[in-house]
Amino acid sequence: MDSLPVIARDSERGALLTVYVQPRSSRTECVGIHGDAVKIRLAARPIDGAANDELIRFVAERCAVPRANVQLHAGATGRRKRLSVRGVTAESLVARLMPEG
Repeated sequence: MDSLPVIARDSERGALLTVYVQPRSSRTECVGIHGDAVKIRLAARPIDGAANDELIRFVAERCAVPRANVQLHAGATGRRKRLSVRGVTAESLVARLMPEG
């Protein structure tokens, strides 16, 4: 994964991840790379934090960590977001999120 240092990196807070979200999709899924971020489609509307909640739920489930281990650090109202995930490395985080194949 040559782009790993740009998309995700390890820190003292856990793995830091840059994501680009597409709300109002038919289902929640990771679809690949979008520039220097992981693109995640969300089956939630961007109203009252529903899309952010769905993003946190999805990342926590895919990484097998409690939701409390996933925190939104930047981009609460935008499509580009910065997350920290405790309990996983940056490399394993990206590997668990990326679609199969």
